[in-house]
Amino acid sequence: MSSLLFLSASSLRQALPMADAVAAMKDAFVAVSAGRVAMPARSHLDIGEPGDKSLVMPAFCPDLGGLGVKVVNLVGGNLARGLPRIQALVALFDGDTGQPLAVLDGAALTAQRTGAAAGAATDVLARADARTTAIFGAGVQARTQLAAVHCVRPLARAWVVDADPARAAAFATEMSDALGLPVTPASAAEALSAADIVCTVTTSASPVFDDADLRPGTHVNAVGVYQLHMHEVPPATVARASLFVDQREAALDEAGDLVIPLRAGLLTDNNWPELGEVIVGGRPGRTWDDEVTLFKSVGLAAQDLAAAARAVATARRLGLGCEVEM
Repeated sequence: MSSLLFLSASSLRQALPMADAVAAMKDAFVAVSAGRVAMPARSHLDIGEPGDKSLVMPAFCPDLGGLGVKVVNLVGGNLARGLPRIQALVALFDGDTGQPLAVLDGAALTAQRTGAAAGAATDVLARADARTTAIFGAGVQARTQLAAVHCVRPLARAWVVDADPARAAAFATEMSDALGLPVTPASAAEALSAADIVCTVTTSASPVFDDADLRPGTHVNAVGVYQLHMHEVPPATVARASLFVDQREAALDEAGDLVIPLRAGLLTDNNWPELGEVIVGGRPGRTWDDEVTLFKSVGLAAQDLAAAARAVATARRLGLGCEVEM
């Protein structure tokens, strides 16, 4: 008789520490760029109130752990209910037999792998001496962004920028304690005046900072939005930066941060290097200290598969989670 492993959010975080999550993301990006992942475009289903969506993201790759499917429900009204906006599950299946192996808390996994993707990009693209960061957004995923950046670069200081001062203050207090790092609420201009690394993880439909405030040599991770009508990063920044993506096809389908300036004629080329290509040396990454680098990620099902498989393997080794007989 087979068993199914259930991993709660807390068990998942134990089973997938940030350093392991970053390594899993590098494996996922390399596999995607090498063409080893079967991964259809993310499907969108309108549900409930206007703006609410259900997203389905499957991926198959034996190298990354078999077959995984994530279902993410985005429900804006949950905030008034005292519930998180993101509700999700990830199912992991054996790649040979199709047998169900595990079900994981999808919101926690999404936060961890999204932060880890920015960590992987930061490790590959940011200056080696980068020691400060600005985080735009103060939600759950902003927390894993900061943790991931700190995992790959020993930060000396961080700033958080959010439209809600109370949220920014709570974020600063929590993350200062969690990471042993000074984290301070700030305006966009204040944060960018000293930031070596910038992470945007908001749901904003318009840019969250001014290009003129961005210093030479900064690395930017833009991971908050994945729809063509939305962009967190100013088109002027996109036009002057060296651009990198998780997958070109997905970026052209969903990355408003890149497609909006492309359609406006500010970009003349859409053959953007994929991070997996940079990791294996097939495309160059940062080439000089004052270069502005920008990694745009819309999120890939391969990331969920790689993160889930690694978490499940570790959880079984450590005896984490709950096994249920099928």
